[in-house]
Amino acid sequence: MERGRIMGLSTSAKIGFVGTGVMGKSMALNLMNAGYPVYVYTRTKEKAEDLLTQGATWIETVKELSQHVDVVITMVGYPSDVEEVYFGENGILENAKEGSYVIDMTTSKPSLAVKIYEQAKARNIHALDAPVSGGDIGAKTGKLAIMVGGDGSAFEEVLPIFQSMGENIIHQGNAGAGQHTKLANQITIASNMIGVVEAIVYAKKAGLDPERVLDSISRGAAASFSLSQLGPRMLKGDFAPGFYVKHFIKDMTIALESAEEMGMSTPGLALSLKLYKELAENGEADSGTQALIKLFQ
Repeated sequence: MERGRIMGLSTSAKIGFVGTGVMGKSMALNLMNAGYPVYVYTRTKEKAEDLLTQGATWIETVKELSQHVDVVITMVGYPSDVEEVYFGENGILENAKEGSYVIDMTTSKPSLAVKIYEQAKARNIHALDAPVSGGDIGAKTGKLAIMVGGDGSAFEEVLPIFQSMGENIIHQGNAGAGQHTKLANQITIASNMIGVVEAIVYAKKAGLDPERVLDSISRGAAASFSLSQLGPRMLKGDFAPGFYVKHFIKDMTIALESAEEMGMSTPGLALSLKLYKELAENGEADSGTQALIKLFQ
């Protein structure tokens, strides 16, 4: 497919972006840098100011944005937020143009992705669920992993848009498949974060230099994003959110519920969720996930 063509539309296709938080802001900026005209809406306009000063256009409501653009991308917080922006007379699906594309990049429920897809299809709108992984670093550098569910034809048509935000972009299957893949991703991270924290605390108690330990173990069989990227933040006492504790709790809760629906036991996930809930109760809900180490020190 020719770069920059989206079902007859060029890179002048208007993209609406709903949600410009830690991740969304960088993702929208990368779209702008790729040459797409970007229109933004977020509940708190101040969060979009950086984008507006760099050329994004502010739209007052989700309804107006949906009517104005060719592609709507959502990157909000919780499934309840997804429902709020997609459904109802003022939502995306009631107001998006026929033949347009709606892409939810929030980590949300697979069943909700299917519901959006079905209602969109009934209105001749192309819907994809495309959650991401890579944190604030991946969002800033445009190297996110993007896991996509929905029709293969729609995926191919908007692939250049995904390529502006990520580099590991895989169509996983039908509607909801992207969300299921992201939940598998979060299940992997859940137990891994406990291991990273325990390793760092162990190294300190053994009288080792934890930075030197990280240099050794982050390049061997124990290597992971959490170890190499979040481990150093733990050592520096940097608990600013690349990914919020409260959002990780949301993701793990959805994953646990989904696993239970399939009759599957996930003890590692359950333990991580328990620990992160304790961390949030200690006032760390708005910290980055690396703040887990505070429970162990």
